[in-house]
Amino acid sequence: MTKQRQVILEELRKLTSHPTAAELYEIVREQLPTISLGTVYRNLELLSRNNIIQKLDIGGSEARFDGNPNRHHHVCCVYCGRVDDLHDLPTDLVRNKLRGPSGWKIVDYRLVFIGLCPKCRETHKKDM
Repeated sequence: MTKQRQVILEELRKLTSHPTAAELYEIVREQLPTISLGTVYRNLELLSRNNIIQKLDIGGSEARFDGNPNRHHHVCCVYCGRVDDLHDLPTDLVRNKLRGPSGWKIVDYRLVFIGLCPKCRETHKKDM
C-alpha cells in the first residue's frame, strides 16, 4: 500500500459523511499538498474494487465513498445529498423473496433509501 493510498484510506475511515472524491481530496491535501485529484479518484476506485471501502453510486449524483466495508445500508437526502448509514435492517425478507419463484440467484444486494434529512425536512417543511 502506497503512502498516498494509506492516507486516503485513513482519512476516509475517520469520516461518517460519505464524501465525494473531491471532498476527500480537499481533506487529504492537508497532509499531502502535492497529491492530485486524479490520484485520489484512482485510489478510491482501487480500494472499492478490492472491497476495502464501499463506493456508493446513488443515481443522479456524484459517487460517494464509505470507509466501512462491512454490509450496511444507506439513506440519502434528496435535497442536500447527505448520506447516513443504516444498520440492522431486516433485509433477509427482500433477499428471500427474490431467491424464491423469481428464478434469480442473488449474489449481492445494496439498499439505498431516499428521503429528507432532519435539517432539510425542517428547512423545506412548508414545501411538504
